[in-house]
Amino acid sequence: MYHRPVARCPHTTTLSPLEELEQSFLALARTATPLTMPARLVCDEPSEEVWPVDQIRVRLAHPSTRPELRALTWGEVVRRAHDLGEPWPVVAMAMTIPVLRRMLSRLARPAHLERQEVEQEALAAVAVALAEVDASDPGVDRELFAAADRAVHRLVYAARRRGEREAGELMVHLGRLRTRASVEDMEGSMVSDEYQVLARAVRARVVDLAEAQLIARTRLHGESMGALAGERGVSMRQLYRHRSAAEQRLASHLRHQAE
Repeated sequence: MYHRPVARCPHTTTLSPLEELEQSFLALARTATPLTMPARLVCDEPSEEVWPVDQIRVRLAHPSTRPELRALTWGEVVRRAHDLGEPWPVVAMAMTIPVLRRMLSRLARPAHLERQEVEQEALAAVAVALAEVDASDPGVDRELFAAADRAVHRLVYAARRRGEREAGELMVHLGRLRTRASVEDMEGSMVSDEYQVLARAVRARVVDLAEAQLIARTRLHGESMGALAGERGVSMRQLYRHRSAAEQRLASHLRHQAE
């Protein structure tokens, strides 16, 4: 089962969920005693060699690899994940990375839905599917990718509906903002309608200053949620939930004012 890493210390480079998984995978493949699999799984020629798992993945993802070998390799990876436990679930998850990257690069997501959140949703869906799929099924890889595809499209759909329903006019303002005002001016002189909305919400105790800064820095300035999670010493999932709750209160406040 894939587990999210703990939050990093401030001022360190924050990796995306796929990048975090990739690092864990490469560590397994490039140690003094790397994790290996038989080369014959991905090669047409009979071989007694064993290859590190990253080399197996390269061949697995290559277009020239026959579907029969791809099915054989995926079945073996999933079987090991089920029967042997760690670190094979990490390997099985990481084997999906090349396809997931292509899939997510084509995904049309709303501007306010961050890449890290989409990646995390895809990996969570793969982790659940991995625990349930039949290793003997020749289409086991398609099951994993289909689960990820369904999950990210549900996430995108929900994000669009949430943006329309809860944020309303505020989301329009945030998407069009061009002003680069300072967050430190939050309680002082505001130079844009968006900051005025946030400042008034702080004064009305709808959101606190930290929540307003979180919305301003990520929605208006485009700062990474991953970087802010590291700065604040919390997980990205916690920060997403925190921001979502604050935005829901703000949207509700604006709707009541408009009535």
